[in-house]
Amino acid sequence: MLHQTYRTNNSGLMQYGFEPDDFVKRHEKMPVAIFPDANQASVAIAQEIAALIRQRQQEGKNCVLGLATGSSPIKVYDELVRMHQKEGLSFVNVITFNLDEYYPIHPKSLQSYNRFMHEYLFDHIDILPENIHIPDGTLPKDKVVDYCRNYDHLIELSGWVDIQLLGIGRTGHIGFNEPGSHLNSPTRIITLDHITRTDASSDFFGEENVPRTAITMGVGSIMKSKKIILMAWGEGKAPIIRKAVEEEVTDSVPTSYLQYHPQTRVILDQAASAELTRIKTPWLVGSCDWTNNLVRKAVVWLCQKQGKPILKLTDRDYNDNGMSDLVAERGPSNKINIKVFNDLQHTITGWPGGKPDADDSTRPERALPFPKRVVVFSPHPDDDVISMGGTLARLVEQGHIVHTVYQTSGNIAVFDDDVLRFLDFTREYKHIFDMNCVDTEAIYRNIKDYFQNKKPGQIDSKEIQQLKTAIRRGEAKAAVRYVGVPEEKVHFLDLPFYETGVVKKKPLSEADIQITVDLLQQIKPHQIYAAGDLSDPHGTHRVCMNAILEALYRLKDEAWIKDCHVWLYRGAWQEWDIDQAEMAVPLSPEEVYIKRNAIFKHQSQKDRPLFPGADNREFWQRAEERNHHTAMLYDKMGMAEYEAIEVFVRYQLG
Repeated sequence: MLHQTYRTNNSGLMQYGFEPDDFVKRHEKMPVAIFPDANQASVAIAQEIAALIRQRQQEGKNCVLGLATGSSPIKVYDELVRMHQKEGLSFVNVITFNLDEYYPIHPKSLQSYNRFMHEYLFDHIDILPENIHIPDGTLPKDKVVDYCRNYDHLIELSGWVDIQLLGIGRTGHIGFNEPGSHLNSPTRIITLDHITRTDASSDFFGEENVPRTAITMGVGSIMKSKKIILMAWGEGKAPIIRKAVEEEVTDSVPTSYLQYHPQTRVILDQAASAELTRIKTPWLVGSCDWTNNLVRKAVVWLCQKQGKPILKLTDRDYNDNGMSDLVAERGPSNKINIKVFNDLQHTITGWPGGKPDADDSTRPERALPFPKRVVVFSPHPDDDVISMGGTLARLVEQGHIVHTVYQTSGNIAVFDDDVLRFLDFTREYKHIFDMNCVDTEAIYRNIKDYFQNKKPGQIDSKEIQQLKTAIRRGEAKAAVRYVGVPEEKVHFLDLPFYETGVVKKKPLSEADIQITVDLLQQIKPHQIYAAGDLSDPHGTHRVCMNAILEALYRLKDEAWIKDCHVWLYRGAWQEWDIDQAEMAVPLSPEEVYIKRNAIFKHQSQKDRPLFPGADNREFWQRAEERNHHTAMLYDKMGMAEYEAIEVFVRYQLG
């Protein structure tokens, strides 16, 4: 169990005045509960399910559960398994109906939801096999319609679903009910939306391998459930949650149909709630406890809404946009403007490691000690240069002792063809230098034959995994060598949780944490940079962050850690909002070029990475657009105009 939670200066739910709860939540058309993190939310959901199972056992009745797949319910299933194994929770009286399954697909396939449910839940509890119902992805096509009709009939015969678990897709789908699905739609076969297939591409090792159709429980079938729990975790789900919860019901967002269900609850972590009105702009729903962080957030929002720099905002601007109480409490507007302008201006520094022999009272980093020992953690072998390549180069240039630490091998993100390309080079190298120690021809032929017969998602042999690891290591070394980090300061942790050969990873283990502890004890850094990225679609960044947090907790009594600052960057998917920024490092056009070239060293991820996520652009394009956009926002706030800016948030130890 981790002892630390994700916490920065800017985290925490907004505090309101004395308005009734229903007034604060008046924009939300479904009941919404927000938990500090997905773990706590998942435990609460599992406890509710367990309570119903036990109640039905006492009544001598069955408990009917509608189950979902994907990343959202995993922790719920983990907790249910724990309660079965540690607390004696029995599932003998439980009947389950799963929402969906790809079609066609074999139940033993890596991507099959049948396999998913057995691996995460059914194989670890005492549920009766005959009580498990999962759509069959192996049926002949002419049998599917009758099968789907019978699936709905079985749900009806069971007495309808007592609790239906749902996740939500980026298209707003529930189950695989894509946009356009009708409110009364039954269980059926459906064509998957392009976005859904793109999101699933990492699981199938390429979008071309994702089935185009699926069998899904219909919206009408879902709506007959007695109780519905919709789960969503992470910032990536925040925009679609706002549409489903706050906007009008529409078939373009099938989740919005849940507004019609009298017993639906939406369970979110803080990140997934970020776009809700009461979280994003709480001053629009009631009086607020105007902390300094909330004042900055509100003023930055007001500037963007009014199209004005900070110092041009007026009392009228504040009063017309729900912020009159802020003016009354901290005004006039000119006073608020100057305070926020200075706060934001003081985040900007060209000295991310601190400027020696300078007054550091208004700088984000202290001047001393100098030079600093700096550890830059990178979950994958390219996150460092993608997210903070300019800052990394600046730290080296300014004389700090910089260590780059790659937490995972990243080997599953290497195309098979790259392995053959490097082996082909080895064959030529051996021929040129007349080396006979290794039969490279045989190795090349064997691996080429293996790839020709390899099935999508098939786990590579240990030797091929090692070759892919070597490719990514070489690229990482080349990238940081380009920005000036010496090879002896480059570390590869190869954390064990990652080394499964597939997208699905193992839980964080004691070995992962101890490796991280040992590295930090060896270097004793004054500064740590880490990926505080909650939008990582594959979860690796979160696990890597948790390994660092647990290691820091265990080292909290060490003398060196009391003089260590931890700065969080974000990865390839999303940037910190500038109202959250605590250090902003501006980049010149030349430094943007240096950063781009460092990213280019990762040739296996160039042009089209194997796991691009929802954004198909190359990583350097994402990074440059993001950094340039941040600079433009600072400019519009009235700050100096820069080519690009990399943003960091301070993590508070203790």
